[in-house]
Amino acid sequence: MPDRSPAPVFQFLRFGIVGVMGLGWDTATVYALRPLIGLSGAALSAYFVAASANWLCNRLWTFRSHAGRQHALRQWARFMVGNSAGFCLNRGCVLVLFHLSVTCRIHPVFALAAGALSGMAANFHISRRHVFVHDATPSSSTKPSTTADDGHTTP
Repeated sequence: MPDRSPAPVFQFLRFGIVGVMGLGWDTATVYALRPLIGLSGAALSAYFVAASANWLCNRLWTFRSHAGRQHALRQWARFMVGNSAGFCLNRGCVLVLFHLSVTCRIHPVFALAAGALSGMAANFHISRRHVFVHDATPSSSTKPSTTADDGHTTP
């Protein structure tokens, strides 16, 4: 069955649109939690809120041709673990900007936007290659194995 998923460039554009929405959820969560748990705690907590919302939107829109192939909770966990490199880039950038810039501490949205951009490419690649994948579709590079007369399986 042919792959009917959109071209990677269109997936990347959708991923970017979802990322902008995620920046909105991220920012709203930081501003809501900041008075309760401080700026750094709010920024770390907000990542998980925004990443979960982004996973859902990417599942329903960006990678919808792959969405129903995996159990949702399993796929969410793969998304969160798979995007841990993006998390490190994103929140590393955010926390450094909070430390170095008074403007970013007063207006966290600037640091959050820089962080979102820093992790976006890594998160897209990981999501496309490892999270939203056709689990049941064999790779075109694999050959079926055959059983030799002596009972051993050969590739």
